[in-house]
Amino acid sequence: MEFLSKQPTVKAPAETFTGDAWFDVIARGEQPSRIRVNVVRFAPGARNAWHRHAVGQTLHITEGRGLIQSRTGKVVEIRPGDTIHTPPGEWHWHGAAPDHFMTHLAMWEAPAQGPETEWGDLVTDEEYDQR
Repeated sequence: MEFLSKQPTVKAPAETFTGDAWFDVIARGEQPSRIRVNVVRFAPGARNAWHRHAVGQTLHITEGRGLIQSRTGKVVEIRPGDTIHTPPGEWHWHGAAPDHFMTHLAMWEAPAQGPETEWGDLVTDEEYDQR
């Protein structure tokens, strides 16, 4: 058994996030585990860029209200207790609603080879406002 020290909170980079967001790394599995778990906190209106995960991603909303969208779907409101799975390779984004903070657990696996996440364009205000 190993107790891991809490790592410092990290400000999400402007290259892949619009608005203010922060994350705490909870788990970054050591081989043979490839699990990744982050707590991500979004300020009102903040969101990440379009992205996709090689092995998929699961989000569990813990606080606030947020928005999520897949490339082929509509913008959907998400609330505490909601759990959303995006399959491998599905382009999507997620973030806070315009008037609420939102916190979620983000869980994904690193692939055996290659990048975990591919980042696309930032989500425009027009895309974000398609509710």
